[in-house]
Amino acid sequence: MSPDLRPLSEAVRPVLDDKYVAREAGYQHSRRIIRLSANAIRALHRREREAAAALMDEAEGLLRRAEAAVASHPDVRYAGFLGDASKEYAEARLTAALLEGNPLPLPNDLGVEPGPYLNGLGEAVGEMRRRLLDAMRAGDLAEGERLLEGMNAICDLLADLDYPDGMTGGLRRTTDVARALVERSRADLTNTVVQERLRRQLAGE
Repeated sequence: MSPDLRPLSEAVRPVLDDKYVAREAGYQHSRRIIRLSANAIRALHRREREAAAALMDEAEGLLRRAEAAVASHPDVRYAGFLGDASKEYAEARLTAALLEGNPLPLPNDLGVEPGPYLNGLGEAVGEMRRRLLDAMRAGDLAEGERLLEGMNAICDLLADLDYPDGMTGGLRRTTDVARALVERSRADLTNTVVQERLRRQLAGE
């Protein structure tokens, strides 16, 4: 005789249905947050500050909605997609501050956990390199020096935060990538400075 499994089905199905609805809502919001954050960074590089700010504000609102949707489901809340969305949102906010030379917002200011925040900070180094190359092309070597100094300081901080990857969301790899970008940028900037010095000597400036 087969066991009566109806009580089991009736017990677990509502729980799983509720969890599924929460997961889908959080996932959809997270995908949108990632797109908005990427678009905000592109706007920052085009120096469209107001457009970037509007996109980041929209991403922030969606992040709060995503968190609320999964608040009663910790296993869903700590799934990868919400962490990825938090990281991309943090990267956008941090990139805005770094490119403008403003104080960095802290994790509590952004409402994100330290792991996604730090990985977003590491990825912002790549955006700083992009601005550094733009500055070099424009002949603004002082801006290039400022950006390189900031990139290096970020890498030093991240390297000093030597915690298990399970706690930081793979921060070691992010740091390694950022450090490689710093060294490439240092070489690029050094070559440009040397060439400019040589040009001035030849021109008698």
